[in-house]
Order: sequence, then structure tokens, then C-alpha cells
Amino acid sequence: MSYFSTNLKALRKARGLTQEGLSRKLSIKRAVIGSYEEGRA
Repeated sequence: MSYFSTNLKALRKARGLTQEGLSRKLSIKRAVIGSYEEGRA
């Protein structure tokens, strides 16, 4: 896992956001958030 993917997930959880909630705030698909968090993007 990359530094970015680890931090993205940790910061999202620290703010109490789900992948769905974060994706809505950023106007992107939830799957994109999941891909970043898993290091696939």
C-alpha cells in the first residue's frame, strides 16, 4: 500500500466519512475512492 492510499483511508475514517460520503463531496464515483485506497489507481 502506498503512502497516499494509507493516508486517504485514515483521514477519511478520522473525519467519519464513508467512501460514498467522500465521493459525493468530491463529485466522483465511490469505486474511484476504493481504487485509490487499495492502491489500484
